Amino acid sequence: MQIFARVVESHSFAGAAKSLSIPRSTVSRTIQDLEAFLGASLLQRTTRTLSLTPGGSLYYDHCLRVLNEVEAVETQLSSSTSQARGKLRIDMTASFARQIVLPAIAQFQARYPGIDLVLTLGDRTVDLIQEGVDCVVRSGVPENSALLVARKVGSFAWLVCASPDYVARHGRPQSLEELQQHQLIEFHSGRSGRSTDWRFIADGQERTIAVKGKLAVNDTDAYLACALEGLGLIRIADYLAAPHLRSGRLVQVLQQYAGPAVPLSVIYPQSRHLSSTVRAFVGWMAELLSDVAVPT
Repeated sequence: MQIFARVVESHSFAGAAKSLSIPRSTVSRTIQDLEAFLGASLLQRTTRTLSLTPGGSLYYDHCLRVLNEVEAVETQLSSSTSQARGKLRIDMTASFARQIVLPAIAQFQARYPGIDLVLTLGDRTVDLIQEGVDCVVRSGVPENSALLVARKVGSFAWLVCASPDYVARHGRPQSLEELQQHQLIEFHSGRSGRSTDWRFIADGQERTIAVKGKLAVNDTDAYLACALEGLGLIRIADYLAAPHLRSGRLVQVLQQYAGPAVPLSVIYPQSRHLSSTVRAFVGWMAELLSDVAVPT
C-alpha cells in the first residue's frame, strides 16, 4: 500500500523508487503483484503518463485511510517518537541550516539514533513528491495550502541593520521616509528572482518599501557580508543578525517600526500521512526555536 500510494503521488515508478530508496524494479514488481492479487487494474500506463483507473482511485483512497490508521496505532503503542527510524530528507535554506540547525544537529542524532538525515540546502520551490523530499522548512505561508500541510515550529522578525562604520559615515535613519536617502542593499529571491520589498508596521498599518539600490545579491551570506563591510542597510531575519548584534559588528535601526512576525513551518504533502520521523523533526524544531534568543 505504501509503494502504491507513493507511485500515485509521484506520478511515476521512478519517482516512487527514489523517494522510498528502493530499486525501480521492486516498485514495478510490487504493483504487478498487487494488481494480480486484487484481480483489477489500478493504473493506466502510457509512455508519458501514469493515471489511476476508477478502481485504482477507490483503492488509493482506502490505502490512505489504512496507512493513517496504522501510523496512529504505531504512535500510540510507542507513546513517543523516540523509536522513530528511517531516512528523513529535509530541504531548508543554507543560512538557516548553518545558523540554527547544524550547530544543534548532534542533539537530534543523539535523541533519535534510528533516523538518518539527508539535508539539502536552498530556497527554490521544491516538488516534494517528485524529488523524494519528506519535508521542507520554509518561512511564510505555503502558496498552495490545499496540497500542503504547514506545521508552525516558530517565527522570526525582520530587522534593519547596518555596520557601526556605515552609521558613523551616513547617520542613522529615523523614519521610513529617510530610508530613500540611504544605501539599501537589494536581495533577489531565489524563488521569484525579484527584489524583495521591505515591510513595516507604522501607526498600526503595514507599509511596504520597494528597495532600489546600487548593489543587489541573491545569496543570504553575501547579503549579510554587504552590511558587515559597511556597504549599506539590509533587512535580515533576527536569528541571522543575532550573533553580529551581540558582537557589535551590526547595529539595529528603525526599531520603532516592527515588521509583522513571519512564521517558520515544516511543510509536507497533504496526501501523505505524518510519519514518525517527520513528527520527531517537527517536535525537535519547535523545541530548538523556542530557545533561540535575539538581543534587543
